[in-house]
Amino acid sequence: MLFDQFSARSLQLANRIVMAPLTRSRATPAHTPNALMATYYGQRATAGLIISEGTSPSPNGLGYPRIPGLYDKAQAEAWKASTAAVHEQGGKIFVQFMHCGRVAHVANLPAGAEVLGPGNEVCPGEMYTDTQGMQPHSPPRAMTLDDLEHVIEEHVAAAKLAMDAGFDGVELHGANGYLIEQFLNPLVNQRTDGYGGSDERRNRLALEIARATIAAIGRDRVGMRLSPYGVFNGTGAFPEVQAQYLTLVHSLSALGLLYVHLVDHSAMGAPPVPADFKLKLRAGFDGLFIVSGGFDHASAEQALLDKKGDLVAFGRPFLANPDLVARMRKDAPLNAPDEATFYVPGAKGYTDYPALAA
Repeated sequence: MLFDQFSARSLQLANRIVMAPLTRSRATPAHTPNALMATYYGQRATAGLIISEGTSPSPNGLGYPRIPGLYDKAQAEAWKASTAAVHEQGGKIFVQFMHCGRVAHVANLPAGAEVLGPGNEVCPGEMYTDTQGMQPHSPPRAMTLDDLEHVIEEHVAAAKLAMDAGFDGVELHGANGYLIEQFLNPLVNQRTDGYGGSDERRNRLALEIARATIAAIGRDRVGMRLSPYGVFNGTGAFPEVQAQYLTLVHSLSALGLLYVHLVDHSAMGAPPVPADFKLKLRAGFDGLFIVSGGFDHASAEQALLDKKGDLVAFGRPFLANPDLVARMRKDAPLNAPDEATFYVPGAKGYTDYPALAA
């Protein structure tokens, strides 16, 4: 099943293998995509679907150094080399919109941008900067209602630019403690207005961004990534997590969202998402369901056979294996990723991993 062609709604894929979004920090210091990135994505285009690295829809969302943006025409033009490289190989590529919110440092932001969040609590931990090394996260400014309206508008504008750049769709990053999950999670969201204080109000921003993005580019071009039970960036499980996320996926289903991409980082040491809850989420969503988290060829095949998902996403294996699909077909050995080069500039540890034929 894993290598079979897959069609659903307007999505037609060469196989059921998804390349998960992977931050690589290879854009220019001005957050513009470049030719090296096009080579990287082109190398991995045998995946049925590539979801790009986290890409900010706003200058305010650029929490990290050298992550790409998609909020102006120059960035959209620069992204065309990557989308063309994937399409030339018969692949499909969605761009992941990652607004970092409070997971940021001001040294990583362009002039005039600011760190924003649900409130003014600082994200725990530190953030790397090219100019100052590791630094504590910068204090965020609590977002006003005008700020929230503006961030929705930014996602809409970025989605339209994504279409101009040749992307097949967009994934809204509602996971890993970034802006959308900052509003979803009551450990971070302490608001008492219409965007906090209850399941329904905490879900509101995610749904408003999804609704507006769907209205702008169509329901068959929008998905969302979610990480209930995730612990990144000050998040964590809470008593009503299952009820809230079931309500959320039901609401996303009513909007006609193309897919939900579920994150389970237990393979990397995070708490597991309970198996029965995963099945409830899948049953509650009338769209495609992408599972991710520590899969190999055998376990991915089994997940599809057991109908746990429609597609299976692979993350770290794609870092070091541009020809991961071919390797899994033959159950060939995999290159080991070099963690020291995950987020540094240049081709080393990025586009220089050997293919199986080599």
